[in-house]
Amino acid sequence: MNKLFFKYKSPFAVILILILIVGAYTYKNLGTSLFPNVTFPKIKIIAENGQQPVDKMMVTVTKPLENTIKRVENLKLIRSITSMGSCEISAFMDWGSDIDIDKQQIESRIAQIKNDLPPNVNITVEKMNPSILPVMGYSLQSDTKNQVELKMIGEYIVKPYLSKIEGVAAVEVIGGKTKEYQILLDQKKLSLLKLNPQQIINSIQQAGFIKSNGYVIDYRRLYLTVTDASIKNKETLEKLVIFNDAKRKITIQDIATVQIAEKIEFIKIKADGKNVPLIAILKQPNSNLIDVANQVTQQITELNKTLPKGVELKQYYNQADFVGNSLKSIIDVLWIGLLLAIIVVIIFLKSIKASSVLFVTIPVTLGLTFILIKAVGYDLNIMTIGAIAAAIGLIIDDAVIVIEQIHRTHEENPEETPNKLVGKAIQFLFPAMVSSSLSTIVIFLPFVLMTGVAGAYFKILTETMIITLTVSFFVTWIGLPVIYLLFSGKKNKTIKVHAVQERKWVRFFIEKPFISYVFIGLIGFSTYLLLPRLETGFLPQMDEGSIVLDYNSPPGTSLEETDRMLNEVDKILDGIPEVKTYSRRTGTQMGFFITEPNRGDYLIELKNTRKLTTEQVSDIIRKKVESSIPSLTVDFGQVIGDMLGDLMSSVQPIEIKIFGTNHEKLKEISRQIASKVEQVQGTADVFDGIVIAGPMFSIHPKESILKQFGLSDSDLQNQIQTYLQGTISGSILEKEQLTDINVLFPENYNTPIENIKDLKICTSSGDYFPLSTFADFTILNGVAEIERENLQTMGVVTARLNNRDLGSVMKDIKNELSKINLPPSYQIEYGGSFAEQQKSFN
Repeated sequence: MNKLFFKYKSPFAVILILILIVGAYTYKNLGTSLFPNVTFPKIKIIAENGQQPVDKMMVTVTKPLENTIKRVENLKLIRSITSMGSCEISAFMDWGSDIDIDKQQIESRIAQIKNDLPPNVNITVEKMNPSILPVMGYSLQSDTKNQVELKMIGEYIVKPYLSKIEGVAAVEVIGGKTKEYQILLDQKKLSLLKLNPQQIINSIQQAGFIKSNGYVIDYRRLYLTVTDASIKNKETLEKLVIFNDAKRKITIQDIATVQIAEKIEFIKIKADGKNVPLIAILKQPNSNLIDVANQVTQQITELNKTLPKGVELKQYYNQADFVGNSLKSIIDVLWIGLLLAIIVVIIFLKSIKASSVLFVTIPVTLGLTFILIKAVGYDLNIMTIGAIAAAIGLIIDDAVIVIEQIHRTHEENPEETPNKLVGKAIQFLFPAMVSSSLSTIVIFLPFVLMTGVAGAYFKILTETMIITLTVSFFVTWIGLPVIYLLFSGKKNKTIKVHAVQERKWVRFFIEKPFISYVFIGLIGFSTYLLLPRLETGFLPQMDEGSIVLDYNSPPGTSLEETDRMLNEVDKILDGIPEVKTYSRRTGTQMGFFITEPNRGDYLIELKNTRKLTTEQVSDIIRKKVESSIPSLTVDFGQVIGDMLGDLMSSVQPIEIKIFGTNHEKLKEISRQIASKVEQVQGTADVFDGIVIAGPMFSIHPKESILKQFGLSDSDLQNQIQTYLQGTISGSILEKEQLTDINVLFPENYNTPIENIKDLKICTSSGDYFPLSTFADFTILNGVAEIERENLQTMGVVTARLNNRDLGSVMKDIKNELSKINLPPSYQIEYGGSFAEQQKSFN
């Protein structure tokens, strides 16, 4: 051994220097992200079919999709939510399967039954992974531009400008208003001229096209002939002829007003209390988060200089801040640990040389660790960073032990040369080093066998820990002796040998071993008593510095009324000093969800320097919102926790599933369970899972009367739609976009229910009669969404944790729910983080 270190000292030194250089380069170029690049075995399917009632949507769309997806290989679980006009299906696959192949199989199965589904159903299939959520967000603010102009700036200036950045997967523009040409029909003029809305719609549809007629050859030149009947601009649209019988010509401007306006949309986006579009930036799965964030920040600075006057991009979210802070914390841990280790070595060994050896050994160990992490395909994320941070103490401990042994050997053999001292020290310590390192490493091996979400993440943490500890062993075994020799001369200086002193307290315990046995027994008994009382959870709690506030107003609440309620929440947020900035989405949400117009979420960014934790700020906001706006249902979480929850099964950590056959009975039991859960200490944001769609005004055509006037059910529906929402009849190409042409009657979507009966319906003869002539009416109460799991109907009660651990809260919840007598064939199961925890623990 001594010959090895002495003979190959120079080559080893070169290798160590190369490790330092390559390690530093690798660290600089390692990818950084919030999470490991783990593909979750979850595929989500969203189907939309207008505004179909829940029961019809269930029969015509949800069940056929469930039945065909259930036949896909590797499927473990299927869940669905059916709402008015839409359904959301989550397919959970086996962790060992190829998610891309699974997605293709699902799409293939859906394609096979496409003809059995309603003709206009729109189906979207997405595989779920952390990259579906934005890593950065900006609001596009201006006091001089309207919402249409801001959205166009976002779509045609900001989006292309940021999309060119390497590592950016997508740039999404959320909110703002879409421009459209509105043809506001004058019902009185239509009645006088015996015209119906469908004639105007047909005229626009027949005119708005450019089609090829074929090629012609003229004097050796080839020409493509086209018929250009497109509508070029507002003036062309106004002059479009609807009717011409040689006696009179009727154009659109004769019977309607053409205006450029905002498209009617039931989505509202705000940031810091202002109506603005949001710019969401998604990164490529394997790209470096911090590099992408730095490039985006740099490009945004340049872009702000070129945007129109008065327009500014303001950041409201940056995931790289959290990752950057994590990296900074591990560097701080490293330097603090290294400094303390050097101080300990100086105090106890009284050797600057030993401290210098330690100062070089630790960077070599970390450098080789980074090289191997890169080699196995990992990047820096919360799992690899956490593993390195946890291993730093062991790395320093390994190095200090070897240095201390060399120092002790020197004391015992003061006349020996450095290479012989190092050889003797390592030879003496080697068996203990091997057994110590192996005993530490094998502790982590069982974590590799874990399955599910915990297994996916802990496998990466475990492998990083094993790599780090293995590297530490080899560096302290081979590298540290070489470093020590490099700091030593040909002959060691004589050092003062410490006198061996007898410790009476040591002799006392050696001579009376039963005292040690009693002490060990007390420790074992204390462990037995304390173990069941230890707090348990699933994933570690993190203070991300950001809050996700999900909300919903009462069923059927209009967008304007929901916005009025949320303006009060804005005032609350403005009054909290810890809040840095916030944005909100109404009618849509972060992620891939079905969202009604009365639902949405806030993303609240907190200041970096604050006295309160994220959870404490959430509690303050929760209490203020619940006291000032009691009709608003709220749910508080954090970005990372919510994203992980959605990738698993439930955003909320507490999920109670009630299975049964009768939907109304399930709602009753869900309310009962929710009231019990609310009484358990440590729960917050308890929700009974009952989501009611808004009320419905149902129009029932009178078949015989319609036929009498030459109308069909479809004719009636088309005219009603034109009155209330408008009918998209064509488009105008301008500045790389198609702008819709909407034919409608002015302000009828704000019409009171009673006035709908008086809408004028045009018959085939051109005469107008009230809608009540052709239809009967009923007002239906809102219908609840239907949730199913593995084709079984269920109710779902969810809750958050509040200053208490998951294990103890679930124990109390189980005790409370044991008092409920369920009807026959009804059963309760526990999901969410608790189910994942139990799966991991078992």
